[in-house]
Amino acid sequence: MTYLTDIRRARGHQPRLLDLYPCAGGAAMGYHRAGFDVIGVDIAPRPNYPFPYHRGDALTVLADLISSGEIRRYAAVHASPPCQDQCALTVGTNRSQGWGGTHEDLVAPTRSLLDASGLPYVIEQPNGRAEIRKDLTLCGEMFGLSVIRHRNFELGGWTAPRPAHRPHRGRVRGWRHGRFYDGPYVAAYGNGGGKPSVAELQAALGIDWTDVREELTEAIPPAYSEHIGRAFLASRALGVAA
Repeated sequence: MTYLTDIRRARGHQPRLLDLYPCAGGAAMGYHRAGFDVIGVDIAPRPNYPFPYHRGDALTVLADLISSGEIRRYAAVHASPPCQDQCALTVGTNRSQGWGGTHEDLVAPTRSLLDASGLPYVIEQPNGRAEIRKDLTLCGEMFGLSVIRHRNFELGGWTAPRPAHRPHRGRVRGWRHGRFYDGPYVAAYGNGGGKPSVAELQAALGIDWTDVREELTEAIPPAYSEHIGRAFLASRALGVAA
């Protein structure tokens, strides 16, 4: 299949990381900064993704890479499968109010293929009821960011130290139940209610290659995946096929 050639392109001799469901590439940029050559796969068009990218179904592509043996060209896989069904906003306010629709949960089928790949992997999900191990929970306060954005990470086939969660310094800025609260953090989700401008979101997340609000509100701050990527590279000596 032609995409097997397309998505294995590399710019140099860095270890390769396959980035599944990448959106605009927040995680990808962090892994790149940590020292990986990153290639993304997403079923949606991602014109702002900053690295080589293949448009296709992530599960199909991963299955084909495994069956062809091409998966061995990669050192690790990161996956951020769609999570709206189990995120805190859906299982909390939205569901209690009867808002929103039906969302597909791709965490389990993604993990099944990742286990079959034999590669170390990372599965990322927001706070909520998604059924992943919370091997790492990262927060913007750990990295001096002006956004909280808790994210949980399951580490498959490897381990990393769990960083201590730092106390938050105040509230998230914005309107809550008719009252405006000020604070050191911006609300990196939704619209209205005192939400930050696009420029404020970019600065808070450490993302400057997209100005699309929807992409920014879904993105992982690159600082998170840079931390994970450096921990992974420090945990082992990698030998990646050229």
